[in-house]
Amino acid sequence: MPSANSQSEKAEALRRLHDRREVLVLPNAWDVPSARVFEDEGFPAVATSSAGMMVSLGYPDGQEILMKEFLSAMKRIASVLSVPLSADVVAGFGNTPDRIAKSVRAFVAAGAVGINIEDFAHSAKKLLPLEKQLARLHALVRLRDSLKVHFVINARTDAFRLASGDEDARLEEAIRRAKEFRDLGADCVYPMGLTDAASISKFSKALDFPFNVMVRKGLPPVPELKRLGVARVSFGPSASYAAMGLLRRASREVREQGTYGALVEGAITFDELNSLALPKKTLG
Repeated sequence: MPSANSQSEKAEALRRLHDRREVLVLPNAWDVPSARVFEDEGFPAVATSSAGMMVSLGYPDGQEILMKEFLSAMKRIASVLSVPLSADVVAGFGNTPDRIAKSVRAFVAAGAVGINIEDFAHSAKKLLPLEKQLARLHALVRLRDSLKVHFVINARTDAFRLASGDEDARLEEAIRRAKEFRDLGADCVYPMGLTDAASISKFSKALDFPFNVMVRKGLPPVPELKRLGVARVSFGPSASYAAMGLLRRASREVREQGTYGALVEGAITFDELNSLALPKKTLG
């Protein structure tokens, strides 16, 4: 485990990045080299992508993977970063609030200084009852407040996608849940699925609190999101999509045309690839 001081400093740095002075653009990595690329490109923090990580390890997104395998992969990422790392812990890897808190404690011990947790069940694609999710979050708030590492809790709601009713009703449910998460002690809330300016603006005015949106087609650019009150923009699995899209285009080019442009244009070198397995070198 990292030293308490260095990890606490990273945790505090991540908390400050949610102060809404600037939009925190948070790239989601799926392995060590992708995380290191993001750090090298100057992002002040990195998050993990649950879908990207799980698929890279041979599992679909969700919680089919054993936690120890998922945790091991996250720990490897944390070990090479000098910037804060937030871990997507899906639904928390536990059936009770205490078990979820125990799982999150393990992620923090492995180097995470932030966590993202969902309020729906992947297997059923249904929202959890609000009371159940609040009990889970309450356990995490108690854990956070008891540790020397004050990790950032990003409380996600999928109400805008999965609640009943029309779009307006689903947005109202997302707002209702997000207010409860805010008032319970979350550091940031995450209404999954908001992409249009009108919905983002309505959510922002209702909450007046740091919230996260995810990169998708149609999402306004960062300067517009700042005007709308967004605190944090995460890549989600979009970087994984882009990387796999490049591999698909490169494969088709070689198979269909016999040329290698997509494989060599803009590619990094062997030495650069090797360097991504290690912590970033700093001057000093």
